[in-house]
Amino acid sequence: MKQKKQLFKNGREGQILLKDWNTANGCIASDRITVDGLPVGYMYREKPDEGAWNEGYDSGWRFMAGDESDEYLQTAENSGVYTLNTICQYDPDIIPLLHAPYETAYIRDENGVFQEIPLDPLEE
Repeated sequence: MKQKKQLFKNGREGQILLKDWNTANGCIASDRITVDGLPVGYMYREKPDEGAWNEGYDSGWRFMAGDESDEYLQTAENSGVYTLNTICQYDPDIIPLLHAPYETAYIRDENGVFQEIPLDPLEE
């Protein structure tokens, strides 16, 4: 039996932070954010794949803390499907970036500011 994840309490549960979002709002986020409570350190937007979970739901956004190993990221149990608003509750700094087009990536620099970087095609 699959054990339910114990999500990090960020104090913004239930708040609507992503207002006037009129398109697909699903995303994938690493447990380093949603379980461990780390801020988003790396985020990218890809064209959504065809599939049952994301039909009309997947925004294409993927969020990571930035310290995950390849092995960690390739283990499906270490991430989950959430609404964009939920991830905004964990890290409101992402909100101004969410309208970026597909094939866009951002990394948080040493000053905590997101910088646009090339999307590595190997990560898709």
